[in-house]
Amino acid sequence: MPVAKGPTHQMIPNVLSIAGSDPSGGAGIQADLKAISANGCYAMAAITALTAQNTQGVRAVELVPADFVAAQIDAVFADIRVDAVKIGMIGTGDIATAVADALRRHGARNVVLDPVMVAKGGNRLLSSEAVSVLIERLLPLAEVLTPNLPEAAALLAWAEPTEPLGMPALAEGLRALGPRHVLLKGGHLGGDDSPDYLCTEAGGHWLEGPRTATRNTHGTGCTLSSALAARLALTGDVLEAMRQAKAYVSGAIEHADELVVGSGHGPTHHLYALWRREQ
Repeated sequence: MPVAKGPTHQMIPNVLSIAGSDPSGGAGIQADLKAISANGCYAMAAITALTAQNTQGVRAVELVPADFVAAQIDAVFADIRVDAVKIGMIGTGDIATAVADALRRHGARNVVLDPVMVAKGGNRLLSSEAVSVLIERLLPLAEVLTPNLPEAAALLAWAEPTEPLGMPALAEGLRALGPRHVLLKGGHLGGDDSPDYLCTEAGGHWLEGPRTATRNTHGTGCTLSSALAARLALTGDVLEAMRQAKAYVSGAIEHADELVVGSGHGPTHHLYALWRREQ
C-alpha cells in the first residue's frame, strides 16, 4: 500500500536586518521587519542603536555596545540559516568593525548595505570616523550597495549629481570600492520621475519609476534595501530582485496616504498589499 505523502512546502528564506530602532515605526528595524515580511521572508533583527524619533525628526540616539551587536549576530547565525542580510544604521567605527568581523566569521551571503548617514530631517547618523571603516570593511562584503545621491557623493567626496546623466559615473566609482553591485537611488533628483541606476560588472541598468506626490516617505531607503534583501534571497538574481523591490516600494509610497501617522514625514504603507480594505 503506498504511503501518503504530506504537502510539500517551498522553503521560506530567513533575512537578518542589522540596523537601528525607530519607535515611530516608519524606518529602521521596524520598517525592515515589515518590508521583509511583506516580501515573503522570515524577518530577524540585530539592533545597533536606539533612537528617540518621530515623523518630525530624531531627538536622541543611544548606541548599542559593539560587542553586544556582535553577540546578537552570533546568536542568530549559531542557530538559524541566514539567507540574506540587510545592513542599515551602523553609527560608529567600532560597530562597523564588529559587524564586518561577525559577517566574515559566519560567511554571510546576499548582503545588502544601505549606508545610512543622514536622517531625512538632517540629523547625522554615521560618525565621520565610521565612514572610512564602512568603506574599508563593509563595502567589500556587500552584494549590493544602495546609497542615495547625497550618500554616494559623500562616500566618494564627489559633487552630487543634479541630473540622471551623472549617476552612472558615480555608481561606477562606488563599485570600484568593493561591492559587487551598486544601486544608486535617484529620488533626490527633481522632476516627475524617480530613476534608479543599477551598476553591475556586466553593465548598467536603469530602473524607471514615477514619483508619487506625497510627503509620507519616511524610511523609504530602509524599506527598499530590506525588500531587496528579501527578494534577493528568494530569486538569487540581483536585477530581478531589484525590479521586484522597486515595484513594492512604489506601491508602498503610492498607498502611504491611506495611513495617518504623525504630522511630519509619515511612513510608507509597508503592508498595503496585505491589509483588507472595505469596499
